[in-house]
Amino acid sequence: MKVHEYQAKGIFASYGVPVDNSILCKTPQEAVEAFKKLGTERCVVKAQVHTGGRGKAGGVKLASNEAEVLEYATNILGMDIKGFTVDRILVGEAVNIAAEYYVSIVIDRKSKGAILMLSREGGMDIEAVAKETPEKIFKIAIDPAVGLTDFKAREAAFKLFDDMAQVKQAVPLFQKLYKLFVEKDASLAEINPLVLTKEGQLKAIDAKMTFDNNALYRHPDIFEMFEPTPDEKKEQEAKDKGFSYVNLGGEIGCMVNGAGLAMATMDMIKLYGGNPANFLDIGGSSNPQKIVEAMKLLMADKHVRVVLINIFGGITRCDDVATGLIEAFKELKTDMPIVIRLTGTNEKEGRELLKGTNFIVAETMAEAGKKAVAAAGY
Repeated sequence: MKVHEYQAKGIFASYGVPVDNSILCKTPQEAVEAFKKLGTERCVVKAQVHTGGRGKAGGVKLASNEAEVLEYATNILGMDIKGFTVDRILVGEAVNIAAEYYVSIVIDRKSKGAILMLSREGGMDIEAVAKETPEKIFKIAIDPAVGLTDFKAREAAFKLFDDMAQVKQAVPLFQKLYKLFVEKDASLAEINPLVLTKEGQLKAIDAKMTFDNNALYRHPDIFEMFEPTPDEKKEQEAKDKGFSYVNLGGEIGCMVNGAGLAMATMDMIKLYGGNPANFLDIGGSSNPQKIVEAMKLLMADKHVRVVLINIFGGITRCDDVATGLIEAFKELKTDMPIVIRLTGTNEKEGRELLKGTNFIVAETMAEAGKKAVAAAGY
């Protein structure tokens, strides 16, 4: 789960991590009033959306007077940034930046724990730094048994700073960042950039946090901030109906019983030149209504051109599945090509029942994959 910058900054501030003064606004007039309230000579007007690249998209502007604040706020509100429409902005004080740094705590799958990542090359192009000059990014593993100790925090601080005054500021900042990371069950706590002002102060002028969905029940205050995307809403609706669903953006919809078979089915589609639209595990039931709900989910995806139903009959018999499919498609009205592969218990009987229907029947995985890719028009 992601939160907006202003929400992450609120969490940072509650743990004592220094952030810039800023005010959330939803109209250009509110932005002008916020600028007056801040009382600074300049301010930054920033789009609040659940994606990066705001600056490059024109969603971050530096304003020096009320007229500029009004102009920038008007232009940014309603802007589309990577498919997200800006409906709120953050007006914050403009600080005098002497240097920019990158700091984050993230879950590392290799070490199976949290790591502190740091770089002296903070700012908009940190992704390019990671790709082109990875040696400029430092990684410090944090032992969960002892946490971010003083000596580890000092080791990290000396990676970024040569001046002892800055090191003394950075040590407690890093430790507070780790404390909130653990206590809030975060999967990412990022400051980019962490700036050193010309006055010699360290400040987080941007903040990003994501949280472990499985731990949200422990944090109702965090869950209140949840603003699901259309895909996340669809995934939650599928979960409520007993499915495991993940949208992948391709054109061949997949309906499979079993997670392992679903993964193999997606691999097979790629092997034969297609793109899977989704991961969808419907479980072991042959209930016609469950199939109807799964098909509605797939057909709601405007990218789907064909559906591949791949069923392994174990305890669930293939003839029962075939009967369920026939009943389900009496309710569903669609011209979309449907490829069905049945294998396992009573597979011959199941395929016999599907003869004379509009389904495209396949006996093997390879045959099903080729027919689905062909039907999708690749």
